[in-house]
Amino acid sequence: MRVLNGVDEIRAAVGQHLGHSAYRTVTQRDIDAFAELTGDDQWIHVDPGRAAQGPFGGTIAHGLLTLSLGPRLVREIYKIEGMRMGVNYGYDKIRFPAPVPVDSKIRVGAELEDVQDANGGLLVRLRFTWEVEGASKPACVASMLLRYVL
Repeated sequence: MRVLNGVDEIRAAVGQHLGHSAYRTVTQRDIDAFAELTGDDQWIHVDPGRAAQGPFGGTIAHGLLTLSLGPRLVREIYKIEGMRMGVNYGYDKIRFPAPVPVDSKIRVGAELEDVQDANGGLLVRLRFTWEVEGASKPACVASMLLRYVL
């Protein structure tokens, strides 16, 4: 766990890779629960029999499920302290280059890309890369913007 305490430590970490989370298995139960919650019940996600005959050879996680696991996984990598509060300000350039097959293991890597002053605080840009164990391409790449109040 990397702890960045205060503005100076955050700025000093720009351009640095902060580490990787542990691997987490994405189960059919996870996929089904996400489908139920969002209403995205496309067969490539929720119908194992049909998906076995499809382009991925089985069910795959929703791209947005993969993205939504980010906050849970990155808590294992870093923590920013010395701020009054922080909020998710949004994402830039979200891409899903490769699928996340059911029962595969994923992890997230984090790199601190940029820090800007922002009206009494900071706007921090982190690049997250979701990797599937054994895969040659990432499952998701996104830049997250976090707004911190000093």
